[in-house]
Amino acid sequence: MVKDLITEHLANCLTGVISIIGSVIILLFLDWKMTVVMLIAVPVAMIILMLLGKRMFVISKGMQDETAKFTAVLNQVLPETRLVKASNAETIEYQRGKKGITNLFNFGLKEAKIHALISPLISFVLMSVLVAIIGYGGVRVSSGELTAGDMVAFILYLIQIIIPMTQLTMFFTQLQKAMGATERISALLEHEEEDIYVGQQLDTVKDPIHVKNVDFAYGEEAILSAINFSIEPGKVTAIVGPSGGGKTTTFSLLERYYRPTKGIITLGDTPIETFSLHSWRSLIGYVAQESALISGTIRDNICYGIGREVPDEELHKVTKMAYADHFINELPDKFETEVGERGIKLSGGQRQRIAIARALLRDPQILMLDEATSSLDSKSEIYVQKALDNLMQGRTTVVIAHRLSTVVDADQILFVEKGHITGSGTHETLFKTHDMYREFAKQQLRIKE
Repeated sequence: MVKDLITEHLANCLTGVISIIGSVIILLFLDWKMTVVMLIAVPVAMIILMLLGKRMFVISKGMQDETAKFTAVLNQVLPETRLVKASNAETIEYQRGKKGITNLFNFGLKEAKIHALISPLISFVLMSVLVAIIGYGGVRVSSGELTAGDMVAFILYLIQIIIPMTQLTMFFTQLQKAMGATERISALLEHEEEDIYVGQQLDTVKDPIHVKNVDFAYGEEAILSAINFSIEPGKVTAIVGPSGGGKTTTFSLLERYYRPTKGIITLGDTPIETFSLHSWRSLIGYVAQESALISGTIRDNICYGIGREVPDEELHKVTKMAYADHFINELPDKFETEVGERGIKLSGGQRQRIAIARALLRDPQILMLDEATSSLDSKSEIYVQKALDNLMQGRTTVVIAHRLSTVVDADQILFVEKGHITGSGTHETLFKTHDMYREFAKQQLRIKE
């Protein structure tokens, strides 16, 4: 819309303005009284343009909002075609899609109606002026105040104004349309941009990480409240507890996806906000609960974010440590195999092992594992757990786990429920002192009294 406004309508507007100004000056010299009669049409035309322009602004903004909603529906439904089919939800999604398309059609219809109204209305006003000028001019010619030649010249210059006025009308209509369409873009551009290079450069992590009186809320919804704990360097800290307690949100705060709404997180005595995001995140290897893969090859995904050429020997080493080498070597194109959109051509366990290999390649000083072995079968889980145990040596490690069997040997276990840390210590300590942890342990580890 902005392109159309600039390339098509703006050029016509500029030439039209020059033509109108020149014609009005000449008309004032020819007969200022008839020119004043003609200029009465200007406020009438402006009122019509303002009323219809406001309506066009609202319609254009509504069309952009509706386009965004419809695009969101498409992005949600098309990648999850199997879920739609498995849930017999074709009819529901058809109705949602039909509703979105119908709404877009209705907005287009309203826009077309305004376009259809503007030209005839402005033309009617201009033709009315032309009729008035001919009538008034005829009287002046018959009385001898104006020559017939001047009258013809006046009408010709008036026509020189009518055509550019139509172009100006279309420009202002298109301007309102573009303003409505770009309001969302303007709102986004006003947001502060995240600069990942601002702050101190951090090269090594030797100090403990302290989380002090941290609260966090998504809008009004409180997720974490008065969280206090320390992550010792080179040690393994596990975060366990019921689903929805705030474990992944704690990870998000440590990764600095969000800022705490209250409290502070420090490395030693230095707030982590003082370090640049780039240097902070470059020291972290993160394996999420759901392995995120990009469309491309296995090599692209393992080397994602690495700013250097990675030799094949190094790739083989990390994939072997992640126990991903077996299935990669069985693929016809090996590391050059396309994984598909969001890694759809690989199984859940294979995607998880690719993500672990990616973390291994980063050689991080802080390792963050969000239920990293959740998608693996029992045999693969044993191998990958061994690989992770080797990787954890000498590194600061934070693990989220639903299965206690993976974290019983952790140096520190934090039990999080409903946004609060209700217990901390080793497995033995919590088993003796924390009722819910003991219940979890009995259920999962088959421990008898």
